[in-house]
Amino acid sequence: MKIYGVALLAGCYFSGLLIGEWLGMLFGIPGNMGGVGFSMLFLILLTDYLKKTDRFSSDLEQGMGFWNSMYIPVVIAMASIQNVDAALHSGTVALVVGIGCTVLCFMLLPLMSAAFKNSNPTDGADD
Repeated sequence: MKIYGVALLAGCYFSGLLIGEWLGMLFGIPGNMGGVGFSMLFLILLTDYLKKTDRFSSDLEQGMGFWNSMYIPVVIAMASIQNVDAALHSGTVALVVGIGCTVLCFMLLPLMSAAFKNSNPTDGADD
């Protein structure tokens, strides 16, 4: 049954990539448009359907869990590399915007840390 979890992930991944490639061709873009996003959406919808119909066994979940722990970080890393590569080759505007957003996030970190330090969600909870 664990192999079914791997097959489910592979099916969602390949169907998402096909749709992403098709959208890229439809809009005249030489690349994949949202294939990974579609893959994740298919995986979520199919998992939800299997849980609602009581077909989601623990073996299936273990098979998916094994590859989820490796699949998601690898796909995110691949997508981020493509984004950085596109930013470096498309001009300075994308590079300046990326650096500006990163600097802004680093500047907002102390403010957010101070805001969340003052609010303790367990103060009003009854034990």
